[in-house]
Amino acid sequence: MDIKMMVQLVKKIRETRRHEWWTRSELAEHQSMALRQVREYAYAKSSFYQRFHKGLFNAPLSDLPVLTKATLMEHFDELVTDRAIRLHDVREHMIKSSSGEPYLDRYVINVTSGSSGKPGVFIYARPEWAAILAAGYSRLRDWEGMKISLTHRTRIAAIASTSPYHMSAQGGSTVQKLLMPELQLAASDSVPTIVQCLNAWQPQLLTVYASMGRVLAEEQIAGNLRISPRLVIVGSEVLTQETRRLMVQAWGKSIFNNYAITEGGGIGTECSEHRGMHMWEDLLIVEVVDGANQPVPPGVFGERLLVTALFKFAQPLIRYQVDDSVRVSTESCPCGRPHRLIDSVQGRVMEILHFQKETGGTVPVHPIAFHTIMDRLPVNGWQIVQAATSLRVLLSGIHGDIDDAELSRLLEKVLVSHGAVASRITVERVSAIPKTIAGKTPLIRVE
Repeated sequence: MDIKMMVQLVKKIRETRRHEWWTRSELAEHQSMALRQVREYAYAKSSFYQRFHKGLFNAPLSDLPVLTKATLMEHFDELVTDRAIRLHDVREHMIKSSSGEPYLDRYVINVTSGSSGKPGVFIYARPEWAAILAAGYSRLRDWEGMKISLTHRTRIAAIASTSPYHMSAQGGSTVQKLLMPELQLAASDSVPTIVQCLNAWQPQLLTVYASMGRVLAEEQIAGNLRISPRLVIVGSEVLTQETRRLMVQAWGKSIFNNYAITEGGGIGTECSEHRGMHMWEDLLIVEVVDGANQPVPPGVFGERLLVTALFKFAQPLIRYQVDDSVRVSTESCPCGRPHRLIDSVQGRVMEILHFQKETGGTVPVHPIAFHTIMDRLPVNGWQIVQAATSLRVLLSGIHGDIDDAELSRLLEKVLVSHGAVASRITVERVSAIPKTIAGKTPLIRVE
């Protein structure tokens, strides 16, 4: 057991619970003080921020430039505040360490999926990682009526990415070691395999992608899945009303939406009132802005978020751009918490693909099933497009040898392993992956 992490986690759990019933003015005062500390630290330790914010050290947050993932990755070594951290070394560590061990024995590494571009690498010092876990595994469950306890071990099942440097896998691994037993299943596994494992485990708490939650709800309604979780937490994708309806039909009203990003942890989660997702404003300042980075009023969808992490010092994030469209509610929550509500999120939909089965009917395949193959290719971008009877594989920025026939064969093998009839697969080399109207380049697209 990591005693240092346990000590930090207990400390952060107590802190976050003290923040629950602040007044709005107390929350604003905390944000102002924490922002000042983060900026002062960044200006003292990060040569990147010294240049990026030159002449703006005393300017209000709204006057500061926007930080994109591309800029962060381009200036990674200059942006971090520990001179011992080097992106090349971080990547070497990830190659050599297959189980997600801390970098330099003190930094947790998380990597974005690259669903909106190239993957990003994000690091958390021990106290910073503890802050995320305290919110994600204590506050999250407290708000939803399932108070965490160090003496009562709750069985958790998490169905997401099991890549060792994915945030869900890292968080699950830490919690499993410190707090409670957790079954981690890959969303890319076949549905029968997931159903079998869940029936054997009988989780009290289930965390799942929205798309997979819908598939499992249908399995529960059909009688194949037989679990009775006290709490189901949905995240990573947009939770549609139809998906929520099916999940409520399957498991009751214990469905809670959660919104988080790899770069800065949780952004918001529902409480038992189900009026929207409370933003974690003691950890983040979240600006909802239009295409010109100007604030939009409550009740209006923004084009993006600008996120400032109030707890991250090793890799400061100040006005970091997140290309999601959200709407802040015009109402406050009856629960009395001071945190603003997000009442709707647009974007980041990862669709479950459905393929014909040899025995008739269809079989669902989660897009993550393709990632293990596609993410290893020497390309700058890729996209899989599903038509009625075929798959088109688009590749751009190729910088190595790719055998198109072998790639098609590997993808066909994935489909067959899920019990699907292999579709006709064609590989197309393109100058750029086509973008959506919102400017995104989804990895999976259905025509």
